[in-house]
Amino acid sequence: MYRVSNLSQAGLGLKTGVLLWLLWLLLLPLETVADTKQPKGMPSTMVLNPAAELWRDVRQRDMPISGTTQVKGVDSGVLINANGDKWRKFRMQQLIPIGGFLLLGILVGLAVFYMVRGKVKIVGGESDRKLPRYTSYERLIHWFMASIFLFLAITGLIILFGRPLLIPIFGKEIFSIIASASKEGHNLMGPLFMVALILVFVKFVRRNIYQKGDMSWLLRGGGIIGKKHVPSNFFNMGEKSMFWMLVLVGSVIVVSGLVLIFPVFGQSREWMELAHVGHAIGAILMIGVILGHIYIGSIGMEGAIDGMTTGYCDLNWAKEHHDLWATQMEKRGEAIANEEVNRFSDPDTNEYLGRELREADK
Repeated sequence: MYRVSNLSQAGLGLKTGVLLWLLWLLLLPLETVADTKQPKGMPSTMVLNPAAELWRDVRQRDMPISGTTQVKGVDSGVLINANGDKWRKFRMQQLIPIGGFLLLGILVGLAVFYMVRGKVKIVGGESDRKLPRYTSYERLIHWFMASIFLFLAITGLIILFGRPLLIPIFGKEIFSIIASASKEGHNLMGPLFMVALILVFVKFVRRNIYQKGDMSWLLRGGGIIGKKHVPSNFFNMGEKSMFWMLVLVGSVIVVSGLVLIFPVFGQSREWMELAHVGHAIGAILMIGVILGHIYIGSIGMEGAIDGMTTGYCDLNWAKEHHDLWATQMEKRGEAIANEEVNRFSDPDTNEYLGRELREADK
């Protein structure tokens, strides 16, 4: 009995030793990986992601990793595209911060300018006569574009800046609803901006051709620099420059927006990323310019918005800001008493007014 017991204990000890040896062999590769792969100072029990080195190599590549596939598509053969990570970093680290500070700076600048300069009044006071300035169709397409642009600007700003600004206020759940609605509305109304841009260009392009004297207006800041009066025609240099910026930058916004919305042009991811950058930069610049336009038409200048709301402008205002055009209109007998203006809701309904407006585009 004593020998059998000793033999049993010896067999049990042998089995235990073999199990411990096998367990040690299984754990040995993990210890080797932990000792050789992880940086110095890191606990030896931590095991790094085996794919970490792969993704480090991917981020260092300038060209996407491509292969062959039977699936038909522009990027169907691309396995890994490192440019997407570069685009993401540019959007988060440069585009959003710089664009946000630019728009904020414009708002602060306008507020400071208003506090220093105040509202630009009509020096001679309001006149007892008015001039026909815009027809009903011209005002219609202006407000059509303005409403579309404001909607796209608000929804675009929510998409671009909403996460850091709105999530702390509304929370993630409500912001997700706002962002999703903004995205769908932005995509739906975007093509209408192209229609409005074409209508505005066709109607106003002839009056926005640069003329002699426009550069003098620009150099003097429209009369802000110095005390000498700066003559101007129907549109001054500032309005003409804004028109051409609207046409050129607006075209970039339209084309890039179509590339982003409709995947039918055969565009690759690189073209989508480039379109996004052009779309965002163009929109931020245009929003900054329109903020100045809204400021002048609202609290910045007395009488500036009357032409686009009633179709008529004050005669003294026209002489101060568009004197060349106002003098010509007054010589033609186009000025009308305020009492008579109230009888006609639009220059087109007046049988002897608005001839210059109707003949300008012939």
